[in-house]
Formats: sequence, structure tokens, C-alpha cells
Amino acid sequence: MVSFFVRQGDQLVAAKLAVSPWAPTKLSGTGVCGLLAREVEAHCPDGFVPARLTVDLYQPVANAPFELRSRVVRRGSRIAVVDAAMVQDGHERARASVVFLATGAEPPGQVWRAIQDLPMPPEGCVSPEGSPPLFKSVEREWTSDFAANQNAERKVSWHSLPPLVAGEPITPFQRAAILGDATNHVCHWGSEGAGYINADVTVSLSRLPIGYELGLRADNTIAADGISVGSATLYDRTGAVGTCVVTTLSNARRQIDFATATAEPTPGPR
Repeated sequence: MVSFFVRQGDQLVAAKLAVSPWAPTKLSGTGVCGLLAREVEAHCPDGFVPARLTVDLYQPVANAPFELRSRVVRRGSRIAVVDAAMVQDGHERARASVVFLATGAEPPGQVWRAIQDLPMPPEGCVSPEGSPPLFKSVEREWTSDFAANQNAERKVSWHSLPPLVAGEPITPFQRAAILGDATNHVCHWGSEGAGYINADVTVSLSRLPIGYELGLRADNTIAADGISVGSATLYDRTGAVGTCVVTTLSNARRQIDFATATAEPTPGPR
């Protein structure tokens, strides 16, 4: 079965899906975000949910042995904070911070909420075991054809992810973390390809996703002088789950043209 990582003894080794399309000697941001979410998830107290995950991708992670470290920063009655890091050769390559919040009753009264237009493909379009992503640009039909979606239109993607680690079921939080990195794809994939790389990823959740399918709808892109911020809504078949935001840097010299690329792309470029 396809997965992002496989076990070799006591180590996790990147499978093809976890390798960066920017450089085969590096790991993709999707895999790094997923592993850091997996590391901090082990510290989630009973009755809490992960409400905010921020991953700082400040140094490329080599496709080589790595170590994951985590520590509990605070554990209170309503909030818990955990930090984690991915370490190679004694140096931190990426770090994450997660806020866990206790669930409870909704406060009384009515609050304004935006009317959500969340496109979804027909049921059964993707497999529970994982499938290539589907894309939709404005009024176009859903398709896995990357060339058909290389344009300057607003994009939506639909995903069913394989396991993060072979032999382990992927968790709802891991799905959300992986797709947080893929926000770059729906927000920064334009008419000439993908030309930005993530410097950080933040996923804010009001609840965990339900089911094996997740959508990502581009909401906004704000760019100037080679720095761009992209935001997207993360949702499942029951409605919106949360918001994903990425801060990105121009990587124009190594822009990826997905319309002509022959290699199978990962769920979100990094």
C-alpha cells in the first residue's frame, strides 16, 4: 500500500510521496507537517482537540535519517501546548507548536457566520485507501489532470490520503496537517506553474475532520516582492473544519510546471 513513510528497523524512511518535487534529496513539506503532527498528537489530553498547529519550515529537511523530539510546554484544565522538532545531524530542521483546547458547550446567542460555498465531487470519486488529488478551477469539472488546472483561476482540491506511516492508520489530525502544507498548491499554482515554497504552515481547527475525504478551497492570496500569504478553507463532506494559512517565498528559478512534469506530484508542492 502507498504511504508517505515506511519503517526500516527503528527508523522511518521516506517513500516516493514524501520526497520533495523541488529536489529529490529533500523531504516535502507535506510529509514533514504530517510527522510533526503525529509526534505532538501523542500528547493530546483526553477531552481536548488540536485547535492550532503551526509548523516553521526554516531549513530544508534532507531525505536522510531524522529524529523527532517533543515536549509539553503547558498542560492546564482548558489549554495544553506542545512543541516538537525534526532534527538531523544534531540540528533542528523544522519545528512545530500545537495548542490543544478542551471541548465544551457553545455559548448562548447567535453569531454571524459566512455562507460557505464548498464544492464537493460525487461520492466514490476517491478511494478510502488514498487516491491522486482532484482539482477544480472555478466552473470547470473535477479532474486529476494537472494540465487542465494550470491557470490563474481560483482553485479547489479534493483529497483522500494514504497512511502517513505504512502499517498505521492515518488520523484526522494528520490529514489536516498534511493538507495545511498543500494550501500552497491551491493558492500559489498559477498559469506558469508553482513558484513559491512554504516558510511556515498554520492550521486552525474548530473540530477534527470526519471521514477520509478532505477539500481545500483557496480563499485569498496576497503577494508583494517575492513574499506571498495564502489562505484556504479546509472542509469535509459535513462542512468547514478550519482555516489553513501559509507564508511563502518566491522560488522562481526552480518553478515547477505541473502541466509538463512527468513525475507524480505530491499533494502539495514544497
